[in-house]
Amino acid sequence: MTAPAPVHRLVDVPGGGRVHLVEQGSGPLVLLVHGFPESWYSWRHQIPVLARAGYRAVAIDVRGYGRSSKPTAVEEYRMLAHVADNVAVVRALGERTATVVGHDWGSPIAAHSALLRPDVFTAVALLSVPYTPPGGPRPSETFARIGGDEEFYVEYFQRPGRAEAEIEPDVRGWLAGVYGALSGGAVQVGSGPFFIPRGERMSGRFPDGPPPAWLSEADLDVYAAEFERSGFAGPLNRYRNVDRDWADLAAWTGEPLRQPSLFVAGKDEASTGWLSAAIEAYPRTLPGLSGSHLLDDCGHWVQQERPEEFNALLLEWLERHVER
Repeated sequence: MTAPAPVHRLVDVPGGGRVHLVEQGSGPLVLLVHGFPESWYSWRHQIPVLARAGYRAVAIDVRGYGRSSKPTAVEEYRMLAHVADNVAVVRALGERTATVVGHDWGSPIAAHSALLRPDVFTAVALLSVPYTPPGGPRPSETFARIGGDEEFYVEYFQRPGRAEAEIEPDVRGWLAGVYGALSGGAVQVGSGPFFIPRGERMSGRFPDGPPPAWLSEADLDVYAAEFERSGFAGPLNRYRNVDRDWADLAAWTGEPLRQPSLFVAGKDEASTGWLSAAIEAYPRTLPGLSGSHLLDDCGHWVQQERPEEFNALLLEWLERHVER
């Protein structure tokens, strides 16, 4: 099936903001939500494949990224705002329902979109970061304990301006480092980039060497250009809302996702280790799970590191669970 070329659009969302999206194809809507530090471009291998298969593929720039709105207040990046953005995108496209697919931070954004608005998001696919229902201990207290003598990266990102001062003087170099450090087969420096010696920088844990094989110089240029324009305050503000989300979502403590669901991660994905209990709880927390896959020789950037393998899994799952 031949699909028209991708189209870039801006759509209005609550609060006077706008979301930039890229869409291609027609059919059931599949909403693609990226993570940190990425953009709609992270789905470049999926958009045309979904369109050719008879779906309306839509990849957004999450608020704070790319050409989407960038509110200045930290609280404007709470989970409830991201869910509202996703609902507004579906409505602006003239659709009633969608399948939502999320990677990295996009995974909990997708999961909570499905949790809070099951009337809109009727199926959900999660990449790299397992679903963890709302509730449990206060996140900031947990993150402060995880690192021990070192500082866990979420704790490191908390103070506004701190991580920005590390990243923004050399955006391209920092991006190349973090993409490489979290790729499959990466040689870890010390305890890895998720744990930072106190008083030092995250980039000190990046391995030396060229960008990973899945990331061309042209791809890196695209990402660097987006962040050179947009900065990192908005993306990092997502991390600065973990306690606010914990309070906002208290009414959904322990709630499972009941829609048809899919989980895909790389075998070299770090979060499947420290969130192993979340995966073990899937029979209770994801009762609609119909596929859970760990891909060989793959790290964090699943849909970019293993696009053909992931696309096959996604299309097979969509065929089983999405009505045409």
